[in-house]
Amino acid sequence: MKHLVYLISGIVVTVLFFILSCSDSFNIWEQMYFNQGFNDKMYNLSMYPVIAAITILVAWGGAAIYYYAINSVKFDRWYHWLAVLGVVAVLAPVVCYIYNDTVFANNGLMYVGESIQFEMQTVLFAALLYIVASFSMRWWSSNCRHTPLPQ
Repeated sequence: MKHLVYLISGIVVTVLFFILSCSDSFNIWEQMYFNQGFNDKMYNLSMYPVIAAITILVAWGGAAIYYYAINSVKFDRWYHWLAVLGVVAVLAPVVCYIYNDTVFANNGLMYVGESIQFEMQTVLFAALLYIVASFSMRWWSSNCRHTPLPQ
């Protein structure tokens, strides 16, 4: 029962993150980094939900791969978990930057510096969501359930 509570809590936090990414009045992305022209274009082109979805998919996907696809006794140490966290924290902003750059280029806009600064917060959000996903789904892993912290 306790493990199910962790899973539900992780899903609630993730859904809340997505809702706050799509909100008009309190957008979590704009609270962390705001540049008038850049953020207006992001909002007008409806890019925030896609950026949030990419971040969520990479973070939860990384945790699922670690706990269920890799799931090896030889790969169940905290530094292995940390390596996957590093991959997630690098992969999510790179994919989001490619998406940003593509959408802006298709609309004749150039926000290279702003996009790079914006993606720095994606590193933070991806890492936090990976931690949430790890503690949500690790309980059903046969070999890695004790990573990063013992039960």
